[in-house]
Amino acid sequence: MTRTVRGVLAAVGLLGVVGVIAGPMAAAQNRPPGVPPGEIAVPVAPESNVASSNGPLRQLSPHGPFQGARAVVVMVSHGARTSVRLKVTGVEHAAGRTFGAHLHTGPCVAGDGAAAGPHYNTDVISGRKPVRVDREHEIWLDFTVSPSGAGTASTVVPFAPKPGNRSIVIHQDETDSHGSAGARLACLPLSWS
Repeated sequence: MTRTVRGVLAAVGLLGVVGVIAGPMAAAQNRPPGVPPGEIAVPVAPESNVASSNGPLRQLSPHGPFQGARAVVVMVSHGARTSVRLKVTGVEHAAGRTFGAHLHTGPCVAGDGAAAGPHYNTDVISGRKPVRVDREHEIWLDFTVSPSGAGTASTVVPFAPKPGNRSIVIHQDETDSHGSAGARLACLPLSWS
């Protein structure tokens, strides 16, 4: 098993995408050949694509609440359906606050929020007009920070994003009905091919 696959499996397990696990005894008894003890084999259909990223958030705005914060995102596309889960930890002095977060078309570059480009919108990518801006045509991952400084979000959309050097951008406000969420505060790179 490659290091990349182990990293993806660890991220998937961390985020709970796999679902309910019967318990350590059942997992040990049902472990497929070649899977080391302590690791879990996650069946993924051959036509599924998995992209993940795990690490420190890159700052797009100085002195924001995401200094030292980390995030993990796992995106699983199966046919024309994609599930995305985000977890952010280490957010300072922002308990109870909701931040907008979205998949953007460009890369995550510290100090350069514009590099991330616009929201990934399936209508824009396919050239459809008029462009619809909503949870069905973009990936919105707004989260509320808990007293422990963590926040989680998940969504399922009826499309599979095209590969590329993308980013999850965290904005200063909750996403409104027009897809706006204010200034770009931090980002996490998310690339796949």
